[in-house]
Amino acid sequence: MIDSERIDMKRRIIVGAHISAAGGVYTALTRAHAFPIFALQMFGSSPKQYKVTVPSQDAVQQFKELRKEYAIQHIFLHAPYLVNLASEKPFVRHMSREALAGHLQIADTLEADGVVFHIGSVGVSGNKEQGIERVIQGIVRVYGDTDHHSLLIIENSSGGSGKLGTTIQEMAQILDGVSRPVGVCLDTAHLYGAGVLDFIEPQLKEFFQEWDAKIHHSALKVIHANDSRGALGSFLDRHENIGEGHIGERGFFSLATYNQVRSVPWILEVPGFAGQGPDAENIAILNRIVQQ
Repeated sequence: MIDSERIDMKRRIIVGAHISAAGGVYTALTRAHAFPIFALQMFGSSPKQYKVTVPSQDAVQQFKELRKEYAIQHIFLHAPYLVNLASEKPFVRHMSREALAGHLQIADTLEADGVVFHIGSVGVSGNKEQGIERVIQGIVRVYGDTDHHSLLIIENSSGGSGKLGTTIQEMAQILDGVSRPVGVCLDTAHLYGAGVLDFIEPQLKEFFQEWDAKIHHSALKVIHANDSRGALGSFLDRHENIGEGHIGERGFFSLATYNQVRSVPWILEVPGFAGQGPDAENIAILNRIVQQ
């Protein structure tokens, strides 16, 4: 039985996906429109290097025209995987800040919601409290004194190997340490792999009670909706198609009964049934589950 006070079905969840921007940032919009979906995540530049290539003015103009034509409501950029603001190595922190600043510039230019990034790791033997302070300092320096249209958005981690942002407490520490707004992305596979949440009651209720107590309701900006190939508490970051992993359809249905997650877009980062990334079948399955 679903608690009628817990769920507001008037809030229809917007289901989107991570889309390739190969051939130019505007091509991601055309691919999204083909599904169709009205929220997407993409790489604004290469995800495999620190160096940032800013889109041309023509590409930006095409992007803005297509966004308006296709009525795309939410756009997120994902930062390179190399970013690690928590690193003990000054060079890595410097290059991470440079990469994030470049992607934030692209996000501003495209008028995107924000840049999602992995918080980073202090390594197996590193000090997490010191790492969190380095992350806070890094975010402050990336923002600088400039007013930005887009937000930096921290993503929870799957845990292990000194990764930060595994728990609500760690994410709250980072948000509280930065005077300017910082968003949060919750990845379902990471929550499960970290052993933080197994998507059943009463654990879901307890999770959101802690969330409401420690993090402002406006901080949550996006859900990465991924089933988990890794077992609960395995620390494995392995995404699976919806319904084919350990979270399962029931887990996503239960999650969708909480108002905290119904007002933000859910972005798929799954392998796809043909191994080509998020596809129409995963979009249809997730829509069926969360719109019940």
